[in-house]
Amino acid sequence: MELRALLTCLLLSLYLRAGGAQDTDVVSVLNCCEGDVLFLLDSSGSVSSFDFSHMLSFLSDLTAPFSLGPDQVRMGLLQVGTEPHLEFGFGAYSSQQGLQAALQRTKQLGGDTNTEDALVIAKERVLRQGTPGGARQGLPRVLVWLTDGIEPGDVEGPMAELREDGVAVLVVSTGRGNYQILREVVSPPAEEHLYFVDIEDMNIITEDVRNAIIEIIRAERLQVRDVTTTTAELHWRPVLAELQSPAQLTVSDSTINSVRVSWGPLLPESVENYTIEYSILPSGKVHVVTVGNRQNSTVLTNLQPATQYLVTVSAHYFMGKERAISAKMCTQDVLPPLADLELRTVGSDSVKLQWKGSADGLRGYWVTWEGEPTHSSSQRSTLYLPPHLVSTTLNHVPHNSRVCVSPVYRSARGEGLCCTASFSSANVPWIRRS
Repeated sequence: MELRALLTCLLLSLYLRAGGAQDTDVVSVLNCCEGDVLFLLDSSGSVSSFDFSHMLSFLSDLTAPFSLGPDQVRMGLLQVGTEPHLEFGFGAYSSQQGLQAALQRTKQLGGDTNTEDALVIAKERVLRQGTPGGARQGLPRVLVWLTDGIEPGDVEGPMAELREDGVAVLVVSTGRGNYQILREVVSPPAEEHLYFVDIEDMNIITEDVRNAIIEIIRAERLQVRDVTTTTAELHWRPVLAELQSPAQLTVSDSTINSVRVSWGPLLPESVENYTIEYSILPSGKVHVVTVGNRQNSTVLTNLQPATQYLVTVSAHYFMGKERAISAKMCTQDVLPPLADLELRTVGSDSVKLQWKGSADGLRGYWVTWEGEPTHSSSQRSTLYLPPHLVSTTLNHVPHNSRVCVSPVYRSARGEGLCCTASFSSANVPWIRRS
């Protein structure tokens, strides 16, 4: 009878707490999770002070509902500038009051967008498990990169290393450029981990991004303590599964005829070799590649453009068992380059651009112009135009600016053309690039 009463009380307590959690989104987030979340914030000069303040407000709203502490969620902030700066690490704040105050105190760094060095700090110091000040062993790790999408740098390799090490990567971009690069660096599925949003509308995606983080760091193992006749205290941690390979499969560096496939973790003491099988969906010929037990990636070549494949990586263990993981991968479309570009200066600081368009699958054009760099910075501007426009006039263009036009397709940006805007008192004829 005592056991039955105990179970009845436990079920009643669970029911009451579940019902209470539906009253507010904040309650449903509190105490739900355990893991380490690092925010990589673009703090360079390409981000205006207005945009930077909106990014900080977004972070404040995003993080506010989480319970912080050494046995719950820990958060860190790494700023990207010429010299990346760890604003605060995982052990800095165990209360929302401290975290929110730290976000309010955060100042913009300015300078270059040195994301590569920032990722080295993230990988070697912050997200490395078991190191002083680093991530905790056996718990989920998440990297959330907030960027304006301008000049992201050579980030594909470092991001792939983080994913292969088990770090989940999410990206929030306030620009429309470099879609393909950002799509490659996030953890699959990209549609749940990559967000494009206008800077003034970041609040629209707050809940979606928060839910994506929760799905990664949600605690799963439940413990019941301090049971009374009316209540039960619940504690939980993530379940630590037996280490197996392959547990993650990543597709990256997609071109029109090749794709890189990566997997992990490597277990050379247990796995004899890996086989990679790939075929065109839904029922193409199966191709097989075999690699050694210390290789965790390979590039599949001679693929067909704009084609969807199914790829399966199988580990063959010394003891005779096998473990496999599959994913879909797509090669890129053939992206015709911009066929022609003409530039003419108009007055003392305006230029008129004209080009040829009408390629299949065209979504629009990116127009960029940047003045000559000074000792402190360079002025860079961008403009997105719909596909039916094949000319535009730019005003207030600095002397000797590099003006470029690139076609934008469904999957990526095509190769563009550039001209230099040189102003003089005489009427300058058309400058033509073909």
